[in-house]
Amino acid sequence: MVEKYNVLFLCRANSARSIMAEALLRELGGGRFEAHSAGIEPAVDVHPMTLEQLRPTIEPLGKLRPKSWDQFVGPSAPEMDVIIALCDEAGEAHAPAFSGTPTFCQWNFADPLAAAAGAELEQKRVFEQVFRQILRRVSLFVALPLHSMRPSEQRAAVDAMDDHSPSVFSLDGNS
Repeated sequence: MVEKYNVLFLCRANSARSIMAEALLRELGGGRFEAHSAGIEPAVDVHPMTLEQLRPTIEPLGKLRPKSWDQFVGPSAPEMDVIIALCDEAGEAHAPAFSGTPTFCQWNFADPLAAAAGAELEQKRVFEQVFRQILRRVSLFVALPLHSMRPSEQRAAVDAMDDHSPSVFSLDGNS
């Protein structure tokens, strides 16, 4: 029986990057992962452009909502196996003490919400670019043999993923 891994994606508002990562891991993970996301200062709602990126391939989207990382701290919180910060602000040095002994990793992506002051076409371009970057990383992540790796090996492998690595999977099933 394959172990199911609890994975938590963190970022500032939990309305764009971490939501995309959560939804993509749930979709691509083949039942091997329990995907979660949270933010330092969660937004009220998922950003509409995040939903626009996810809607063509991922359903249902109703389960996605911004949450505080405080929800994943304390004795009643689920224990995470892997935590991936998607921005420096949510990195291990700033994060609270999560239950258990999770492997803490870092993937940095541009904040698509920072483009919110720009023109709508520029916003869409940035959201699409970040979505594709997250898709590539999540695709590589699900291909890792986590069950046969020590935590230090998991961290090194996950941290080493970058945008120059080839995509292993795509949402349409093509490599």
